[in-house]
Amino acid sequence: MNSDFQPFLNDHHRIIAKVCRIYTDTAEDFNDYYQECVIQLWRSFDSFRGASKLSTWVYRVCLNVCLSQLRGKKKLVGQAREVLPEVVEESDNIEEEQLEMLYKAIKLLKESDRAIILLYLEDKSYKEMAEILGITVTNVGAKVNRVKNQLKKIIDERSGY
Repeated sequence: MNSDFQPFLNDHHRIIAKVCRIYTDTAEDFNDYYQECVIQLWRSFDSFRGASKLSTWVYRVCLNVCLSQLRGKKKLVGQAREVLPEVVEESDNIEEEQLEMLYKAIKLLKESDRAIILLYLEDKSYKEMAEILGITVTNVGAKVNRVKNQLKKIIDERSGY
């Protein structure tokens, strides 16, 4: 294994985990997706040319892996959910409940919309999002607004507002 890969993986494991979490419903699937992302990143690590930021490349690879895995499995949203490994730092119960509600709402979005909201929540610029997703900056802006409205509606309906 390339000696630079393990430090790279240590630096980017949270990105991998976040992407995998929004596309999986069980701990088993999470682990499978995570492992597949690591394999794909390792396979293409030496060919990374630096045309984009390293984190941008990690998002792109992981989103592509997770979407490919979903297409292969044809998973249905709404299956029984298992508790997934936490990928957030410790916080009080209210924040954890809100985060869990957000993840559940995100899982109700279309697969492509999940990528949009994940990148938005990660404070990626529209330019970075466009680069990761392979769409125009203008298209990113329109999609972000649409997805935010969908997510707000889902959360409002589930919380009774």
